[in-house]
Amino acid sequence: MSATELKPHQKELFGQPIGLYILFLTEMWERFSYYGMRALLVLYMTSSTLGTDPRGAGLGWTSKEALALYGWYTMLVYVMSIPGGMIADKLIGQKKAVLYGAIILCLGHGVLVMTDIWAFYTGLGLVILGVGLLKPNISTMVGGLYKEGDIRRDKGFSIFYIGINLGSLLATMIVGLVVLKWGWHAGFGLAGIVMLLGLMNYLYGQKYLTQVGNFVPPKKDDPNEISYGKLYGKLFKSPTQLVFTIILLIASVWGWYTLEWGYGLLFIFLTAVVSLLMMIYKELDSQIYKDRFMVLLLSFIMVIVFWGAFEQAGGLMNLYTDTKIDRELFGWTIPTVMFQSLNAGFIILFATAVASFWAKRKLKGKEGSSLFKMALGIIIMGFGFLFMVFAAMEYEKSGTSSMIWLVLAYLFHTIGELCLSPVALSFITKLTPVKYASLMMGVYFAATGLGSKVAGIVGEAASDFGEYTIFLGILIFTVIVGTLFILILKPLKRLTHGAEDNERIMHNDETEGFELADPEINN
Repeated sequence: MSATELKPHQKELFGQPIGLYILFLTEMWERFSYYGMRALLVLYMTSSTLGTDPRGAGLGWTSKEALALYGWYTMLVYVMSIPGGMIADKLIGQKKAVLYGAIILCLGHGVLVMTDIWAFYTGLGLVILGVGLLKPNISTMVGGLYKEGDIRRDKGFSIFYIGINLGSLLATMIVGLVVLKWGWHAGFGLAGIVMLLGLMNYLYGQKYLTQVGNFVPPKKDDPNEISYGKLYGKLFKSPTQLVFTIILLIASVWGWYTLEWGYGLLFIFLTAVVSLLMMIYKELDSQIYKDRFMVLLLSFIMVIVFWGAFEQAGGLMNLYTDTKIDRELFGWTIPTVMFQSLNAGFIILFATAVASFWAKRKLKGKEGSSLFKMALGIIIMGFGFLFMVFAAMEYEKSGTSSMIWLVLAYLFHTIGELCLSPVALSFITKLTPVKYASLMMGVYFAATGLGSKVAGIVGEAASDFGEYTIFLGILIFTVIVGTLFILILKPLKRLTHGAEDNERIMHNDETEGFELADPEINN
């Protein structure tokens, strides 16, 4: 097919479909709004209500209270990806889910401009709902741009990941300065303005996305159509799954009364998700599907561990930077928020290089499976906390910590992230049956959210055990987990049944009308 005959959705730019760049820009502005507010959240909550902080009056909470809410918020932002994926799959399709999510996000950030406490909670709630609709579905649409076996998929996700981090970089570079000059709520307002830009970009680029994210109404007696209600109904006819679900519900009730009602609701929600996943596994009609599904669920353990450590950046490390890092550089005090731009900046510098390294390594026949990358990513990220251990040791001796330790920690965290996060997104689209695509992307982001909640709990523990103990514990735990997954790599790879064995370079004229991988293709 000649270039003049290509339809808009088939056109390429720099070897990638143009639709990738539309999604890139949409996600970039959405991530600007999210990371800009994420960087401010804990600092705003712990700032004095008296207005003695040059950034304005905050909520006056303790660090422990702020980190607790931070953990709940960052968890719910991603856990809502599960119902967001279900809504897309069953009701409106990924394309409209992204649109509605973007609109709700604009409203949420707009409400946060107001100073009332009700506006604070309402705004956070709307942001949670908006991200839940947008985040899993836009990632699924990226996967839908590529055909099964197209080696460009991983690089496409890495480019998409640059968009995420370009938004984060711009946010953390600009929002801190805006807040310093005009106050906390001006920063929240800026997040709303850029989300509006993302919405406008998405609407403009629809002609490049005509073949992905569309809702296909279910056909009667279609074997590929799923009903979550029927799956839950079949639970009562499945003794093993039913018993396990009852045990989880009892544990949820225990959590409600012994911890707090929030944990009880969380455990009940997770019980519903786990029981659904058990029934999906039972309903899969081939051993290949079942094996790949199990590997995917095991990979989510790595996701939870990784983000449980990594998300200290917005919580404990953010507070540590604000109070214990020497932020003076050539007579200028660097705003605390700006240090979070290091992660995004390093990703922009190294993302394509890391993706190319792994692609070339795999084409040469060397170990380059997604599982290996993810396990290695956990270990590399974990070693970043070694530098935070050094920072804590220096603070104990001199009463301050050099910013070089923070820079090195973020560098290692970034390399680890590049080995895990975009790879995990791509891995889901390779192993997941088409009809469960959005749901499993939602489960991935829910695992990310659970990691964020773990990060909040671990960060709270610093009030009792101290930063040195927490940083050292994270280092040891992440290295152990990553090493264990490398040790069981071979049996896990066998269970993928060659999902990544025949990857090669393809182009868009080969991918007409294709959405996601059919696992049976490798049978």
